[in-house]
Amino acid sequence: MDYDLKITGGLLVDGTGAPGRRADVAIKDGRVVALGEASGSAAREIDATGRVVCPGFVDVHTHYDAQVLWDRLLSISPWHGVTTVVMGNCGFGIAPVRHEHRQLLVQTLEKVEGMSGAALREGLGDWGFETFPEYLDAVEQRGTAINVAALVGHTPLRLYVMGEEATEREATEDEVAAMRRILVEALAAGALGLATSKLTAHVGFQGRPVPSRAASFAEVRELASTLREAGHGMLQTTLGAGLLLEQLEQLARETGASISWSALLAGSAFGKSNHKALLEKSLEMAGQGLRIAPQVTPRPLNFEFQFREPTVLEGMTFFKPVAAADFAGKVAIYRDPAFRQQFRERWDGAWPELRQAFDLMAIVEFALEPAIEERLLADVARERNVHPVDLALDMALATELQARFRMPLANHDEAQVEELLLNPAMVLGLSDAGAHASQLCDACQATHLLGRWVREKKALSVEQAVRMLTSRPAQVFGIRDRGVLSVGRPADVVVFDPDAVAAGPLRRVNDMPAGEPRLVSDAIGVDAVIVNGVIVREQGRDALTAGDTMPGRLLRKGHG
Repeated sequence: MDYDLKITGGLLVDGTGAPGRRADVAIKDGRVVALGEASGSAAREIDATGRVVCPGFVDVHTHYDAQVLWDRLLSISPWHGVTTVVMGNCGFGIAPVRHEHRQLLVQTLEKVEGMSGAALREGLGDWGFETFPEYLDAVEQRGTAINVAALVGHTPLRLYVMGEEATEREATEDEVAAMRRILVEALAAGALGLATSKLTAHVGFQGRPVPSRAASFAEVRELASTLREAGHGMLQTTLGAGLLLEQLEQLARETGASISWSALLAGSAFGKSNHKALLEKSLEMAGQGLRIAPQVTPRPLNFEFQFREPTVLEGMTFFKPVAAADFAGKVAIYRDPAFRQQFRERWDGAWPELRQAFDLMAIVEFALEPAIEERLLADVARERNVHPVDLALDMALATELQARFRMPLANHDEAQVEELLLNPAMVLGLSDAGAHASQLCDACQATHLLGRWVREKKALSVEQAVRMLTSRPAQVFGIRDRGVLSVGRPADVVVFDPDAVAAGPLRRVNDMPAGEPRLVSDAIGVDAVIVNGVIVREQGRDALTAGDTMPGRLLRKGHG
């Protein structure tokens, strides 16, 4: 046979933004060997008539750092056409790690990224690594269905050098020098770059600020300087006090490195949105040649919650006693007429963004009355002539706080989201795949973008959207050879139906280690997903099993 695989009759959208064209794609030994008319014979042929054929999608904001060690298929990302992921975002990860700090990292991921502690403990087993190079080796030896790249997290780096004091103080010169040496070693082993966070909401083990929040800007500058000296690597960060756009501009000028920050959202329910000013500043910096890309997402930031752990509501001050209470204490508070009155007053007097979020709150799970599941809380309350607050709290109390609700925290105003998506300075990110598994699922953002923003709203062309999902994130994160379909490049390919592609509704499954739950979304209209020439998904089903040889690659930066 001339080829291992040939895809015929499709509309080739190559990831560059160029107009789509009718072309065949021929693959041999994991690479694209012909585009256009591929007349030779193939061991396998896919008829892509009426379909789009494009590069595999690149998801640059995931938290698969732990899951990659027990889930070689990295589900659910490949379901939605993702063939390359970046781990280690926001400064979190599981390496480097001392044995005595393992549970502190587990507790941090449990708290700040909504991961199940039970799943982490069972899934990680004996870990089997300490240094970051050893971690990369462990990932590579296990193998993955899709390609993986990893950032070095500032939080585990500080914890490794400073111990528990990493959450409390700035580092000494000697400690910064030690962190620097470890980072240089990680970059030499192929780390994609450095990730950090100064976000106030990032709280880790024992309720302490995550270690990166205690770092001075001088420490961040010193660590970032390794990127210039290594000649490769990028910086990913979450903004916060002491690390805002002014500081990112300084780092970009000093290091020449690409920087991507999380996240530029619209219509926040619990704070005033300034997305327009941030967009203008981002464009201004891009115009100066600075490579600073805000991450945006095409999906509303929906969180599912129960009143036993009402995390999404704890930004309201009168919920602070709830956060500190045990189960019995929570029940007592929810029965308290004074608390209910406060809650009703906030609901009725909410500012527009919060009001909209409240209006969009949905009932997800109510075992006593399944017929009202997936209906808006406000609609059901209106029918029953009760206040939505009283209805929600009564439902919670009637189910021992097991009733489940969904509420958008940001990005639910599509007019504002469209402004973000159309800004040329941005990069798609914030899928958070691997994190918040029981609270949200945005690993499906690629199919959502293609279904909602291309087909339904027609805000983007298919060529624009594919570029946003492929070559643009690869460029910002310095991932070579991915994101474009061209002869000689690795054959990461997606075949999808533009008339059907979409993210399916969320559903809850219990397939994590220790039987823990997570939310997943099935992909609609994705015919085939190919990684390095191997079909990994076809017609909505995995083409590989966990015991198969995996085609994905660990993408080591600077290793060719």
